[in-house]
Amino acid sequence: MRIVVAFATAATRLPINILMLSDVYFPRVNGVSTAIQTYSRELVCLGHSVTIVAPEYPVRTEHTDTEFEIIRLPSRKIFFDPEDRLICRSTLSAQAQKLAARHFDAIHVHTPFRAHQLGVRLARMTGWPIVESYHTYFEEYVSNYLPWLPKPLGRFGVRWFSRRLCAAVDHLVVPTAQMAAVLRGYAITTAASVIPTGIRCEDFRGGDATRFRTSHDIAKGRPLLLTVSRLAIEKNIDFLLAMTRVVVSHIPDLLFVIAGEGPDAERLKRRAHELGLVDHVRFVGNLDRRTELLDCYRAADLFVFASSTETQGLVLIEAMAVGTPIVSTAVMGTATVLEHARSARISNGEMDNFAAHVVQLLRSPDARSALSRNGPDDADAWSATRLTGKLIELYARLCPQVASHIATTGSRAVETD
Repeated sequence: MRIVVAFATAATRLPINILMLSDVYFPRVNGVSTAIQTYSRELVCLGHSVTIVAPEYPVRTEHTDTEFEIIRLPSRKIFFDPEDRLICRSTLSAQAQKLAARHFDAIHVHTPFRAHQLGVRLARMTGWPIVESYHTYFEEYVSNYLPWLPKPLGRFGVRWFSRRLCAAVDHLVVPTAQMAAVLRGYAITTAASVIPTGIRCEDFRGGDATRFRTSHDIAKGRPLLLTVSRLAIEKNIDFLLAMTRVVVSHIPDLLFVIAGEGPDAERLKRRAHELGLVDHVRFVGNLDRRTELLDCYRAADLFVFASSTETQGLVLIEAMAVGTPIVSTAVMGTATVLEHARSARISNGEMDNFAAHVVQLLRSPDARSALSRNGPDDADAWSATRLTGKLIELYARLCPQVASHIATTGSRAVETD
């Protein structure tokens, strides 16, 4: 999907007031929460205003954002997904009235459930333009979360749902060209822009490898693999565990650290035990993004990743920014992230091939150092400031008062893929 966005240079300087709607946000840790927080912080830094509407969670954590407003709505459990919450339907009407009484220039929806319903209702009430991000490759998820549903029926349902969803909004934001191609395959015709989620590279310049190894009782010279991921079937951590077993036969003191939590955690721990990896795998849970996660990245000799369902793969960019060498498959969104990366070795997805890359790099400090040096430069291509600028250009084109400003001041065109 390619479009030409017309905008005036001055237009992006006009303060824009954005309403972000999502069915997930911190303390729920995932890529969507990270994307929303990153975009919101950058938008505020660039002089714009953001209000986030998200579910209320029963447990609050240290995730507090003071740069922008957050409105929490009553929510309930989801029977097949205990990590997430569903905003109560009964609150939508009253909340729509409250939000409609305020002024927003654009609505940006990040998830397709109650947040989408609220966004569409608001857009109809107010005439505000509505943008929706398609963050998740749902077709690859449905069989894992609804295993009783026949796969062909699940795929048909996702495609039908996606067409209906996308037809209700003015514009789509997709993180990679691969995801845009998927939506074209669904016969979706809504205008779309490829705007990846960036990272704040300055947030990944710290970290203390020794501190992480000391706090987790890991010997200084012990070879350490790392993955950072939600612990869910679609993340293909089973593959990484089996790969670790192969690598251990060559490097007996190897340790594989798995950072993250999720519904598949207990099964993965049992699987590690079944593979005889009790002494070679360490589950450390979710780590604070501003402190211990950075330490963890710094402590790792290699970052490994094998998910085939990513629409982008932010953790790969984080590893680049820290300078942790990467071994990964390149499928869907990760293919875009890794296409020009000089800090990664790409595996074809076969077990022996992946393990061979890992063994070779663990045995070659010079090769790892070369990859590590290239990481920050690779990450710069995914700068949040630069990519948020593309998002502002899109908002500016869609906002009526900015469109009027463009008409009177002139414009230039920028092509987004």
